[in-house]
Amino acid sequence: MKSVRNHLSLVIALFSILFSLQVFIVVDRSISAYKENLAHSYSIIIVSQKRLDNETILGMNKMISTVSELTPDKIIQKLNDGMESKNVELLKLTLPKFYKLNLSHYPAPSEIKKLTKSLLENTSVIKVEDFSSSHDTTYKLLLLFKNVIFVFSIVIFSVTTLLIFKELRIWQFKHSERMSIMALFGAPIWLRSAVLFRLAIVDALISSLLAFIVFEYISSNVWILEQFTTIGISVILFDPVDDGLKLLGVAMALSIILASLIVLGHKEEV
Repeated sequence: MKSVRNHLSLVIALFSILFSLQVFIVVDRSISAYKENLAHSYSIIIVSQKRLDNETILGMNKMISTVSELTPDKIIQKLNDGMESKNVELLKLTLPKFYKLNLSHYPAPSEIKKLTKSLLENTSVIKVEDFSSSHDTTYKLLLLFKNVIFVFSIVIFSVTTLLIFKELRIWQFKHSERMSIMALFGAPIWLRSAVLFRLAIVDALISSLLAFIVFEYISSNVWILEQFTTIGISVILFDPVDDGLKLLGVAMALSIILASLIVLGHKEEV
């Protein structure tokens, strides 16, 4: 029963690390997908004194993906209250030209400033409306959310790593007498510590399998998928091959490294 509890404590600790790691991966993917959606909806308006062709505007900055001219017809219709057609046409000619620019990706605030500066370098462009106030707020919220999840994952990783190290150390103390007897007969250190490494590897496999099952369920859960659909993004919550191997690699590497540190520390004390 004690052996089961020891295994369980290690498995839960490793699973906590794997769970927090996968959550951070999902959050990162979600933010990237959301930024792609924002890139499609976010646009910049420039005002020009004269008509500019699309090639000229596209050449102003590599971030610009598409250009469309905004016609002033709706504005003129509101102002048109018994105006003669000649005056309407004259008004169209005197009005500045408005262009809507869509970007290749959702930019950072620093990129917005550089883009605005490059657009204003053209003498024909008299104004750039980049909606920087709302853009900066949205971008900072996304960045804050990602940073909070990152800090949360680091805290879980640090605490659970210490717990795993302590648990492996306890197992070493329990088998210290057997290890000492094997050392007297000239057994190499890797053989004396075989039980510890076996414990680390087996629990890493169990925790990886548990994480695989949990995230496979989460990725197929209808309610969770509906929440992402409501937000308007499509995210791969769990890739059985890529993410599965990644979690297994992290669990195995962490377990073996901690077990190795304990074994090397024990060797120095002898």
